[in-house]
Amino acid sequence: MLIKVKRGWEIPESAATAEAHFLNRRALLGGAAGLAAASLAGGAAAAVPGEGTGATRTADLYPAKRNAAYAIERPLTPESESADYNNFYEYGTNKTVTPASNALKAQPWTIKVDGLVEKPFEIGFEDLARKMALEERLYRHRCVEAWSMTVPWTGFPLAALVALARPTSGAKYIQMQTFLDKAMAPGQRSPFYPWPYTEGLTLAEANNDLAFMVTGVYGKPLLNQFGAPLRLAVPWKYGFKSVKSINRISFTAERPKTFWEGLQASEYGFWANVNPAVSHPRWSQASERVLGTDERIPTRIYNGYGEQVADLYKGLEKERLFA
Repeated sequence: MLIKVKRGWEIPESAATAEAHFLNRRALLGGAAGLAAASLAGGAAAAVPGEGTGATRTADLYPAKRNAAYAIERPLTPESESADYNNFYEYGTNKTVTPASNALKAQPWTIKVDGLVEKPFEIGFEDLARKMALEERLYRHRCVEAWSMTVPWTGFPLAALVALARPTSGAKYIQMQTFLDKAMAPGQRSPFYPWPYTEGLTLAEANNDLAFMVTGVYGKPLLNQFGAPLRLAVPWKYGFKSVKSINRISFTAERPKTFWEGLQASEYGFWANVNPAVSHPRWSQASERVLGTDERIPTRIYNGYGEQVADLYKGLEKERLFA
């Protein structure tokens, strides 16, 4: 008899956040700067906002086979919800950044890999995507703003990219940066933010099975507002750690100063692991609003992925792991 043992982080697929509710990175500190963002003209009906704007020459790679090891017990968030609710400060401080993000030119796209590696190199996004074995994973996403969604990401393990880069023994961290192009991204003209958007992980975190480089969503290439053509997904951390539109990956000995840490370190630290027992200075993290529904559910430590990641933080009890 085959007996299936449910993993601690699994949630029912019926609970997955609908695709359309997933697309906003964060509207934090929105009053700090009045970024000009285009708004949708007319009512966005059934069509998925931003459809096709992030497509690249890799469309033939989708849909990728779903990896059944990453099952969930929640319904997927409808694409119509997640694709029109995004944080992407390069294109505005509100959630309706889809029209403005149409200016993002995701093709051609080159990723620079440098720092403490055996041999720095640059690789085109299409070449990278075709070099990797793409798969689909169902992940939960928890924003620091206390909303959540469940999304079918397509991509490849970050560990595969680490192996390709061949970091030297001195490398302890991986730093990822978004493009810097003020002409293409009007939000980057704001002096209030430390552009380009920068995020980082320890190498141990980067090599964890859950750390995922995302190239697509809902069975197709990433739309611009999701962070085309390449973004990160680390589902046990708050969403701002999942940097979008990556074009540089550096390996370092020193811990990187991340975008939100540089802007407001008292509220947004380096680790940013999800913990319902540790409140944000301005709101509780005990529960979350599920996009596309009227439901509010309890938040789980490490967003329910503790079985896979808790061991990464042994011996780091003096760190601010949950802020």
